[in-house]
Amino acid sequence: MFNLSRYFSVLSLILIGLAAVLLGTLYREVSVRQLTMLAEDRNVAMAQVFENVLGESLAELMAASVGKDASMLMDADESQAMQASVAALMHETAVVKVKIYNRLGVTIFSTDPSQFGESQLGNAGFKSALAGEVRSDLSHRDSLATFDGVRPNIDLLASHVPISSEGRAVEGVFELFQDVTPFMTAYRRTLWIVTAVVTGVFALLYLMQLMVVRRAQRILSEQAKRIEAARSSLEIQVDARTEELRGSNRQLRREINERREAESQLNYLAYHDPLTGLANRRYFIERLEASLVDAARKNNRLAVLFIDLDQFKQVNDSLGHGVGDELLISVAAGLCEHVGLIDMLARLGGDEFICVMEAVRTDEEAAILAREVIATFDAPFRLGEHELFLSASVGISIFPNDGNSVSDLLRNADSAMYRAKAMGRGQYHFYTPEMTRDAQERIQIETLLRRAVGNGELSVHLQPQVETKSGRLVGAEALIRWDSPELGSVAPGRFIPLAEDSGIIVGLGTWVLRETCLQVMRWKASGFELPQVSVNLSVKQLERPEFVDTLQKILGETGLEPSHLKLEITESVVMAVKDAHGLLDRLRKIGVSLALDDFGTGYSSLSYLKMLPVQQLKIDRTFVFGIGVSSEDEAIIRSVMALARSLDFEVVAEGVETAEQAAFLSDLGCHQLQGFLHGRALAPAEFRTRWAALR
Repeated sequence: MFNLSRYFSVLSLILIGLAAVLLGTLYREVSVRQLTMLAEDRNVAMAQVFENVLGESLAELMAASVGKDASMLMDADESQAMQASVAALMHETAVVKVKIYNRLGVTIFSTDPSQFGESQLGNAGFKSALAGEVRSDLSHRDSLATFDGVRPNIDLLASHVPISSEGRAVEGVFELFQDVTPFMTAYRRTLWIVTAVVTGVFALLYLMQLMVVRRAQRILSEQAKRIEAARSSLEIQVDARTEELRGSNRQLRREINERREAESQLNYLAYHDPLTGLANRRYFIERLEASLVDAARKNNRLAVLFIDLDQFKQVNDSLGHGVGDELLISVAAGLCEHVGLIDMLARLGGDEFICVMEAVRTDEEAAILAREVIATFDAPFRLGEHELFLSASVGISIFPNDGNSVSDLLRNADSAMYRAKAMGRGQYHFYTPEMTRDAQERIQIETLLRRAVGNGELSVHLQPQVETKSGRLVGAEALIRWDSPELGSVAPGRFIPLAEDSGIIVGLGTWVLRETCLQVMRWKASGFELPQVSVNLSVKQLERPEFVDTLQKILGETGLEPSHLKLEITESVVMAVKDAHGLLDRLRKIGVSLALDDFGTGYSSLSYLKMLPVQQLKIDRTFVFGIGVSSEDEAIIRSVMALARSLDFEVVAEGVETAEQAAFLSDLGCHQLQGFLHGRALAPAEFRTRWAALR
């Protein structure tokens, strides 16, 4: 039987021996290296001291050494003087001997007179010093029997140090012998101690492990005996084990089935939207790529329908994301139930859905499918106590006409969807190449708009607001204008919606607000006072939590009285902003006026309107244009005026261009008029010139 204890003992002792030798060797090398460096530094320092003290004597001796024999060098006056100086310097130092060589290797000075005139040309230390490098060699007591016959059994460090003037070649070499016996003695004692300690630790570990090994050996022996004793019942154990394996196999099969089910579930989750159960973006793209390959091979057409829910954000903001998720589930179920021609339906994310119709023969087939999608939203969605009315906008792209790749078809269907939204909610639209050009133009405008403020391309123009009866100037609306070096004069209708979509409107709106307040104060300082100025606010501005603080900061920096500022917001903005009533109430407490712009085009209820802290309603220009033309528009204006009187609101009519419109509004009691009849929006200088003359 294999003897584990004997094997362990032999191996452990070998390893302990090797470890002790290696550690000792390593310690010796490190210690000697450190000692040599320290002693060498001392020798170099002493050589510098010798050179400084000896000075001219050393220089004269070195110059006189060329061509002289040993006796002449030893008897020279310089040598005699240097002997006394060197002896004094060596006193109470570890330096026990000093030799000086000229650049030819001749010993021109030594504390041992017998060595005068010796040549060192073959000495490696001398060669190194002559090359400008310090070299040190350690002589141990076991290799140096005596030193000059008087210092036996010592350890010396001999250092060759170059002698050179600053900026000149080596003129000679110092050789200094330093007694390092104390260091070496301490090192040897420490080496023995370290070696003994390490060996003791290893021995202790060996004994402890030996006990463990012997215990293991006994356990193995006992196990061997048990195995031997169990041989007789091997058949029974085999049968029992066989049955156990059968049970394990059955368990393994169950685990394999469970794993397959888990993998199937993971695969399902990887390709399906967890909320609605529809295909997700990844699955859709893979399927569409395969469908495109098949359609190209069969020379078939294929339609991609991009579906986006209208005003879904308002549901999340007003009712919470929980209700929003329930609504998305209901929408997905409705699409699956009512749209039977869809080859594949997927949710891309958020409120965006997409479907593919393969083998499309005509555009009308895709249009029919789009109308089926839109019809899904005809009935309200009932979610608990909520009854929600929703609509969807659909964009359509056709393969291969509108693109040959997944990215092209998705991008173009998306562009068509935005065009459908611009047409009004619940619409569909096919992609056209003009949409790509429009998208490129949008990107260009957005890029140029971001730098327009810093480049001074934007300006504020003001359109007058006059009292209906007297024609007196009572205020003005600030309107932004953009003169681009690349695009020329850009209409607000081109860049304001882009600014809204991209978020640029926040910084742009802050700039307009500040610039308008500054302009009114410039006029005031020059003697022209504008009673009140109106500035339009976007939903993005009002959604920023710091907006009220920003407004107060601008009023404080510009010095404009809050009562001279009127903020205009639309009905749609009021409906979109969370806690609009609380926000408007905070603005009123600052002291600014509030006006509800484009009134009549939104969907706010009269009960909600009554609660808003606004002072003024602005009749939208679309109704004013209908005066004298449309009895319906005139009836709406009469209703607005009646509502304003009942709620004690002032009314401003926008877009007044004719005297007939002005007279109709005056008869109804409209307080203020704004439009081309009284003036277009003008630059500040033109505005002041015209209206200062009329005052």
